[in-house]
Amino acid sequence: MSASSVIVIGAGLAGAAAAWQLARRGHDVVVLERTEPANHWGSSHGSARIFRYAYPDALYTRLVVEARRGWDELEREGAMPLISAVGAVDHGDRRDPVRLARVLADQGVAHELLSAAEATDRWGGIAFDGAVLWHDEAGVIDAEGAVNTMLRLAVAAGATVRTGWPVAAVSPRGAGYMAVSSTGDVVEAEQVVVAAGGWLPDLLGGLGIGAERLAAFPSLEVRQEQAFHFPYRDSADVWPTIIHKSAPIQVYALPGGRDAEFRGQKVAEYNGGHAIRSAAWHDRAIDPVRRERVVAYVRENLPGLVPEPYAETTCLFTNTAGEDFVIDRIDGITILSPCSGHGAKFAPLLGEYVARLVEGDGDVPDRFRPLTAGVRA
Repeated sequence: MSASSVIVIGAGLAGAAAAWQLARRGHDVVVLERTEPANHWGSSHGSARIFRYAYPDALYTRLVVEARRGWDELEREGAMPLISAVGAVDHGDRRDPVRLARVLADQGVAHELLSAAEATDRWGGIAFDGAVLWHDEAGVIDAEGAVNTMLRLAVAAGATVRTGWPVAAVSPRGAGYMAVSSTGDVVEAEQVVVAAGGWLPDLLGGLGIGAERLAAFPSLEVRQEQAFHFPYRDSADVWPTIIHKSAPIQVYALPGGRDAEFRGQKVAEYNGGHAIRSAAWHDRAIDPVRRERVVAYVRENLPGLVPEPYAETTCLFTNTAGEDFVIDRIDGITILSPCSGHGAKFAPLLGEYVARLVEGDGDVPDRFRPLTAGVRA
């Protein structure tokens, strides 16, 4: 199809990826960001997000393989390293490393299945309680660096980025749409991409997508996650990323990146933060009870770390009940919500999906398109 003018709402990983992919295809793109790209009030700040292939669901593993090609392209075009290959370990009875290994084998991803003793020989600072999955192509994404790189490339391709522009509503205007800010400013375009992250619950009702479609949208739960950085006992250590799921706690950990001085591991409970109405209620406050719970976990399960956090932060998870993404289009509005704390690794591919929808191509997994399921059936 011919190029369109497109508004992209939000300049986190999802919005930046959409802007990059659309602009490089010749679309006239304007990004509207309520504060600054990759800001601390959203889900894409800092330099440490997990890149991994291990999923119990083969769909997501296959999509990671596709997304990795996009990351490679982004690093080449942006002349910027964005993924540090440190590998990943997965363990715990609720994580089921044996099942994960089968999925990786089916998708052709190199991996090893280790006993607890074998894993302890490699990573003596981590306590293992059963089989351990290792895959060395996993790593750590520089989230903020990725956002800035994608926006830089988008701008080079003709896009405009407007900061300090909080969108209050979107409504039809002529043959297209207009976005209205909370101060009454207006931007018009033929199509709109909504990548508002934790602000989406507040914005959904103002998109004019109709009650029936709105009712089909999966319920969203926004959580204010708590992450804590613990120093390595041996300052020369560089650990892999870790996912440990075993009752009563689910924990993920990864090297902390430059925002934690590269000297420790970032450790957090998965969905361990408290629920808030939307990102507008994000106060960035650390819960001392949750801090102590993570400290206790580190003390028992990560003996290679000093169990005293030297830095801490909050981050938003915007969850759907099934942890699936929402990437769907209604008329000229595309909603991009890569939810549930695991969307960062797919960013370049998510931008491709948005470009396909904007250009009228429906080649997006059906599971991600709940708003038009009945229409397409």
